[in-house]
Amino acid sequence: MDRSGGQGTESYRVRVMSRAELDLAVDWARLEGWNPGLHDAGAFHAVDPAGFLVGLLDGQPVASLSVVRYPGNFGFLGFYIVRPEARGRGHGWTLWQAGLRHLEGCTVGLDGVVAQQDNYRKSGFALSHRNIRFGGSPPEGGAGGTRLVDARTVPFDRLAALDAALFPAPRPGFLANWIALPGATALAAVGDGDVTGFGAIRPCHDGWKIGPLYAADATVARDLVLALGRAAGAGPVFLDVPEPNAAGVRLAEELGLSPQFETARMYLGPAPATDLGRVFGITSFELG
Repeated sequence: MDRSGGQGTESYRVRVMSRAELDLAVDWARLEGWNPGLHDAGAFHAVDPAGFLVGLLDGQPVASLSVVRYPGNFGFLGFYIVRPEARGRGHGWTLWQAGLRHLEGCTVGLDGVVAQQDNYRKSGFALSHRNIRFGGSPPEGGAGGTRLVDARTVPFDRLAALDAALFPAPRPGFLANWIALPGATALAAVGDGDVTGFGAIRPCHDGWKIGPLYAADATVARDLVLALGRAAGAGPVFLDVPEPNAAGVRLAEELGLSPQFETARMYLGPAPATDLGRVFGITSFELG
């Protein structure tokens, strides 16, 4: 993909990012206050190397967008950033249009900042629900009676099946990379031969982030959060809870985590049917 356009005497074009440019986009996300994981870029890029676009102004990167295609005609849009010095000139819109062309034929999800909801609606996106980022230090103490094991010791097909049941598309390759990120801990709740919960925590620029957090009920989710928090050690912990999961919101509050900000989960096309009652924390705002 290489789209060229002009803004006066400026030369602006859009193309697929290099892997190094994705590291730059992650740093831009950090500067925006989104607190990405320290090692997210590698796992993200492997999902769809053609799904990360950069806007170049006179040869210099000034805008980013991820438009990752998953199997089953589902896509997710993220990393929509235009550097402050390049805003207001239409560069973001040009990039946005190129990204949607990459996702043509897909239902597309995004977790957008609330201030941009009206702009997303103009492109056909409809609000599904809010996600609330909670952050703080979970209480010390042991988990309850849930049996928790290192997720990497569980047959991978069981983890992949749980993720596929609670995410709009199968993504086994991403999941395999995600639980193996440097510094990450992944735990599974098991009982009677079933996987009743799964969570991963990874280091971020500020503290640690849990995601995903899947659980059959709030008790399993609580035990996973406490165990993952212990594994992380010092620093705040962040959890992105879908607001329709009322038990998840209560759990975050009961653990002493406080709301940090929220996003709007929106879809272009039919919204996928997802059991949010078992999703106590989404994986990421960038890839869903």
